[in-house]
Amino acid sequence: MFKTVFLTLLTLLIAVGGGAASVWLMLEADMDAGAVTVGEWSAYPDAGTERANPYARARFAREGGLALGQAEGIAFVAAQDSAGAPLSRRCSYVLEGPLPPARFWTLYAADGAQAALPPRGRRAAALHSRAVLRRPDGSLALAVGPRPRAGNWLATGGDGPMLLVLTLFDTPVANGGQVLDIALPQVLRTGCDG
Repeated sequence: MFKTVFLTLLTLLIAVGGGAASVWLMLEADMDAGAVTVGEWSAYPDAGTERANPYARARFAREGGLALGQAEGIAFVAAQDSAGAPLSRRCSYVLEGPLPPARFWTLYAADGAQAALPPRGRRAAALHSRAVLRRPDGSLALAVGPRPRAGNWLATGGDGPMLLVLTLFDTPVANGGQVLDIALPQVLRTGCDG
């Protein structure tokens, strides 16, 4: 009798514990299921659609994210520079190159959970398409870092890693198939403090 109860409880413990552990692992894992990579930028074009991976949906909902629908836009995230080094708040970068057509875009620096870093002083926490200077050919040069720069400058501060989040709104690129055919700015490291 005791053996049967013990084996039943052990089986339930393994089933419930194993199921909970597998869900936790899938929600915590940094999986790139459904990710599309363009240079150092990654995006999840299916995130706001019914084709999204259920674990990716659950992870996104748990983090409090709000996915853009396919007709609304697409968000690209860069966690490393063009040389493959992780982005750091103590380093300065220049984003150079073209942007795909979009009605509006934003660029901000974020922590590991993609929450925007707090603004530095009176500086805005993000740059956007209606408040930047463009080159004569339409391309951009955006400076990101802790030291002031002339022109388009996104101020960062503090220590630790960071992400750059570029969101394109109302763009034909958002329909997944065209994402691989676009060009995005390179993230070039120009120096580091300390």
